[in-house]
Amino acid sequence: MQLFDIGVNLTNARLSQDLDSVIQSALAAGVKKQLVTGTDEQESVAALALCHRYPDVLLATAGVHPHYAKDTSEDFIDGLRHLAADPYVVAIGECGLDFNRNFSPRDAQLRVFEAQLQLACELKLPVFLHERDAFAEQVSLLRAYQQELVGGVAHCFTGDEAQMHAYLELGLSIGITGWVCDDKRGTDLQQAVKSLPLERLMLETDAPYLTPKNVRPTPKFNQPALLPLVAQKLAELREQDVELITQLAWHNALSMFTKK
Repeated sequence: MQLFDIGVNLTNARLSQDLDSVIQSALAAGVKKQLVTGTDEQESVAALALCHRYPDVLLATAGVHPHYAKDTSEDFIDGLRHLAADPYVVAIGECGLDFNRNFSPRDAQLRVFEAQLQLACELKLPVFLHERDAFAEQVSLLRAYQQELVGGVAHCFTGDEAQMHAYLELGLSIGITGWVCDDKRGTDLQQAVKSLPLERLMLETDAPYLTPKNVRPTPKFNQPALLPLVAQKLAELREQDVELITQLAWHNALSMFTKK
């Protein structure tokens, strides 16, 4: 089994303090590749630095999460463009909209998101998307750039079937995390994944967050080594062989996150 964790926060202190162990545990579990999430300007730099420490395992995104939209520098797009010139940076993001807590004003979120969509179009890189309680606004902006975007992934998708198909119609892939293992909060997602085309599937942990509910004993935090549990739950829900699911997810991730 080969797995590609397309969303992991390796710069988070819970993982970075013993990163060698995290990487080795993941490899032992079949997680051969990981995409390190850049969540703001500084963290994007840190994510890329990790790639140069583990060049055979890690790739990175470069972007600004909507929570931090209000804190961007005036030339943040130039900074992201510079990072994206490195071959290990394979997507723009984590970018999008989050109207749940509005840590940044909505107008700042929209401005910063659109600037990153424009950059992704310019560089012909996929987008790594975040969205919470802002689905209509996010889809509207994505539609405006649909013809220019080269693709992307709805990272950590937790929505329902209708939302999933709206993203699919935009040409996007769907990132499935341990949320699908939650039989209380994840019921909408569990139903949605039954109709997800496997050629649009990607698997991720979002570690150290979203620990799968089907791991025992419950660990202190999530890590990439637990990704097989997400694949197993998905196989059970779809009544398919887990090897088929992991093979296609691996292929999909490599296809999207290999620079042309």
